[in-house]
Amino acid sequence: MDEDILTLKNLSVSYGTKKILHDVNFSVKRGEIFVIVGESGSGKSTILKSIAGLLPKSAAVDGQIFFNGKEISKISSAERRKLAGASIAMIFQNAGASFCPIRTIGAQIFECVQAHSDWTREEFLTRAKKIMRNIHLDENVLNDYPFRLSGGMAQRAGILAAMILEPKLLLADEPTSALDAVTQDSVINELLKLREVHGISIVMVTHNLNVAKNSADKILIMRRGVVVEFGTKEKIFSTPKELYTQELLVSS
Repeated sequence: MDEDILTLKNLSVSYGTKKILHDVNFSVKRGEIFVIVGESGSGKSTILKSIAGLLPKSAAVDGQIFFNGKEISKISSAERRKLAGASIAMIFQNAGASFCPIRTIGAQIFECVQAHSDWTREEFLTRAKKIMRNIHLDENVLNDYPFRLSGGMAQRAGILAAMILEPKLLLADEPTSALDAVTQDSVINELLKLREVHGISIVMVTHNLNVAKNSADKILIMRRGVVVEFGTKEKIFSTPKELYTQELLVSS
């Protein structure tokens, strides 16, 4: 866990004259779970979209993003497609809504796999079922449509879609926000297991400090597009330096 897999240098994002992110800097090591915490509008999801290349064309981006030592903030669309899924994958806030409603979960995930590999259907099913066992997702979900899944099952399906190609970096945008407390804990435990089994790095954004406490190695506190505080989970929760961080802890 000594080598950086992701580095942001002076990342700023603006829409017209409105600046959303202000000179954000941080690094994530291999196998590390890095959690970005902040209230709505703090810019945390914008960071993830910047890394994933999902910002709209109207966004003006300054600064640099390095993945595996390569600068990726200005790569071509073709290069970005090669990274997406195979090297960098994302779990969306509402995973169920990210699937097409009229096609089965399995068909959609297999189509994504075919864009990056030459796996046969049988190879895909073998790999998918192994992950599904690890995240406690019934194999029959592959034949289900998104609307048939509960919130927890939909999030697990999103994890399956993100993990199927064994990416090196997993981006998770509020992956537990729509779930009840028990299911939240289950999803977090599954992400921790994926890190343990596959050694992937995870960058997760949340407004929930309890989620951060149960999952993070390091925590970045954001407010209004600015980094307020950064440190290990132990330092943030035991000796927070900034008043805003202290207020977040009191209110959590």
